[in-house]
Amino acid sequence: MTGELGLDDPQEVLRRSAERLAARYEGIVNEETAERVVFESYAALMRTAKVPAHVPSLAYRFAQDRLLALAQSKGAIPKAVPEVLFVCVQNSGRSQMAAALLRKLAGDRVHVRSAGSEPGNTILPEVVQVMAEYGIDLSEEFPKPLTDDVVRAADAVITMGCGDACPIYPGKRYLDWHLDDPTELDLDGIRRVRDDIQARLEQLLTEILPTPAGANA
Repeated sequence: MTGELGLDDPQEVLRRSAERLAARYEGIVNEETAERVVFESYAALMRTAKVPAHVPSLAYRFAQDRLLALAQSKGAIPKAVPEVLFVCVQNSGRSQMAAALLRKLAGDRVHVRSAGSEPGNTILPEVVQVMAEYGIDLSEEFPKPLTDDVVRAADAVITMGCGDACPIYPGKRYLDWHLDDPTELDLDGIRRVRDDIQARLEQLLTEILPTPAGANA
């Protein structure tokens, strides 16, 4: 049949992504919800995309995490570890550094997400550079818009200069960290922000992780 959509057609890729995610979360979300989240994620990422051809695959990753967050917030999938969400304006500097550093510090003891109230189109190259100095590769990361589902799933929400953009829900831990914006700093300034974040994370971990049995004996 002429005119059929090929696999490279974004709409077809998104529909296939929605089918895969509906099957993955069968019994938790229906096909309509999976498709809505996939297409919403695609539209949100396209607003700032530098390379539109990459957006369908990024939308799949973004939608997959959103659906997991939705399932967790509904109690359909139990949370084995605390969920921490970092939010800044563009999700291209501070929140990305915090998320990456926490993953390195905590490993699988914490699940980490990050988002931006007005996401940029890429991670700042200088941020990628200073994180590489710590052996952390941010080349596969991308700015993600703030969505209600990831806030609902979080146990701790840490904001960094994004004002009142983050919705407030009872029963969650909210912190606002005053950190300089990397877009206004040189490399040494960004390194100072990175080290400041790490010190704050080390303290955070003592507060959100259970104390090992016998540690106070």
